[in-house]
Order: sequence, then C-alpha cells, then structure tokens
Amino acid sequence: MKIALVTETYPPEVNGVAMTLSRLVGGMRARGHSVQVVRPRQKNETAPTSDLLVPGMAIPFYSSLRIGLPALALLEKSWRLERPNLVHVATEGPLGLASLSAAARLGLPVTSSFHTNFHAYGGHYGVAALRDATLAYLRWFHNCTRCTLVPTRQMVRELAAERFRGLGVMARGVDAQLFDPARRSAALRAEWGAGPDDPVVLYVGRMAAEKNLGVAVAAFLSLRERVPNARFVLVGDGPAREGLAREHPEFHYAGMRRGEELAAYYASGDLFVFASVTETFGNVVTEALASGLVAVAYDYAATREYVRDGVNGFAAAFDRPEAFQAAVARALAARERWPKIRAEARATALGLTWQAVVARFETDLRSAANLG
Repeated sequence: MKIALVTETYPPEVNGVAMTLSRLVGGMRARGHSVQVVRPRQKNETAPTSDLLVPGMAIPFYSSLRIGLPALALLEKSWRLERPNLVHVATEGPLGLASLSAAARLGLPVTSSFHTNFHAYGGHYGVAALRDATLAYLRWFHNCTRCTLVPTRQMVRELAAERFRGLGVMARGVDAQLFDPARRSAALRAEWGAGPDDPVVLYVGRMAAEKNLGVAVAAFLSLRERVPNARFVLVGDGPAREGLAREHPEFHYAGMRRGEELAAYYASGDLFVFASVTETFGNVVTEALASGLVAVAYDYAATREYVRDGVNGFAAAFDRPEAFQAAVARALAARERWPKIRAEARATALGLTWQAVVARFETDLRSAANLG
C-alpha cells in the first residue's frame, strides 16, 4: 500500500502519540508498505527528510509542541502527483482538517485514530465549558472517516456512547528489549540519594495540569511519613515543573529523558505512580510494567486492560484521590511481595508486542481501502 499518514506530532518530539506513530510507520515500512509522513516542520529542523513538511506554529500552553497549518494546496498537489491508496489522519488540528478536505476532493479513502482526550483537558485549564463543543468537533471529524481506531475496548464503549461511528481497537505495544529491569543502575540511584533498600517512587510524563500531579505528590508525601528515606523522582518537563520545584525542592527533577537513558531511569525506580485521568491509553504504564516496577494508576485505559490489582500492580477507583492514596498505601504494605509483583508485571509486558499491533493496523487499513 501507499499510505499518507498525517500527524501534528512526531519524533524527536517526546509524547505517547509521537512514539506510537513512529512505531506504526517503522512497522509498516518494514512490511513493505510506502508511508509518507505529513507533519509540521519542527523547530530548528534543517536535516533532509522524506517526510512532507508543512508550516507550523506553537501550541498554546505547550510551546515545545507545534500544530500544522492547513496547507490544503500542498496536500492536494502532493497527492495528485503520487496518489496514495489511503490517508490516515492521527491528529485533529488544522493540518488534520485540511487533509480531510484534500482527501475528499481527490476521492481518497480516509481512516483516523483517536489519541488524545482533548475534550477532557478543559477543566484542567479553566475552560470546562468548552467540553461539549470540543467533543462535538471530534465526533464530526472522526465520523468523516471510514473508521476510527482507538487504544482500548473501554474507549470503544465510551466513544460509541457519544455517537462516534466505525470504531475499532488498535492497541499499543511496548519495547520490552528497551524497557528492561536489567537496566537498573545503582549509580543512578546514588545520584538520587537512594540506597539499595530505599524505595524510589517514580513519575514519568508531561508535567502539566491534566496529568493530575497533585494527587501523585500527595500520595508520595503520605508514603514518606511512613518511610522517611523514600525518594521521589520525576522524569519529564512541562508548565507545572517550575511551580512544583519551588514547592518541593527536595524531589529529583530529571527533565526529559529518551531511549536507553529513559529506560535506565524506569528500571532504577521501585514504585511507579501515575494519577492522570485524561489518558486514551497511557504508554508510561506499560513501560513501567516492562521495566519491572510496581505500578499504581487509576483503573481505566492501559491500567484497566493490563493491571491486575495486587498481582502485577495496583489499580485505584477512577478519579478518586483518596482511592489513589489508598492504592499507594496497599502497594507499600505489600513490599515483601514486590519481587513477585515485579516479575508478574514484566511477564505481562512481554506479551504486548508492536509486531502484533502493526499487523492489526495493516489489516484495518487494507479493509478500509478495499484492498482485501
């Protein structure tokens, strides 16, 4: 197949959507398909690329990320010269909207994937009234495509209840060779001031309002009352970092980490806490499982799919801070069982391969393009 994949975020940007799309593109190319990535030109990008680059602008609240400007004429010109079998749209911004229009004018089949609960973000930024309008736009956008692929069965049910059509599941894999308990580093733990038996609580992700960091911090502070030598390490960056660092200078702020360095940070922790309530999946949860951490997260998205409470991690009732804190307390109380829980977490992650995800993606695109 010849596929045009349209996205407003892509590596080296660091987020779950960019990582997922990079895996899909690499996997599809490895299976012999031609994939044209259509994306905004990134800040300071000068190296040659085979991607189709369009002008972009910074996203409000996230100046490190960019959205693509419409570029309708450029898309039409490119797809007239080399007609794809199918256009897959991964983001719903101006570039995604232009791609819907260009594909319609050219009679190209379009599929989409749903990666971000934008309608759930408003309450975290003081604009909750925009939820219904945002959801209506997302519904209209995705219902313009032949199918919409989402990360979990739970999300199929939720979006179907909001009158989204053509829903299917495209799960997420995890690189269990990269995220591996064997990368645990005593030297790295020493940098954090943690001895061999001192529990290290780890957070990985954007440091932003929608990630509900306050709940994770409160859970750690409660844990530290019982275990004063516990350490809190936060990996990632974002608008909430500066304020949190002023309030809690004793935490270790690692900033953005990638690749093997990120994997070493994961493996060198003990207890992973993730209190976000706006995820479509939450790749960090499966990365934590692969790294052999004892994960605590709310019972939805990736946690609902893969975490068995008390067996390979701990799940808290959704969006209930007191339940999250209680789950962290249960995890701490089970410290003697951590080796077994870690082993179960690792075993779960070993079954989540990107090869299987890409194969399903290929099948769904062939079907949508009527290619059998």
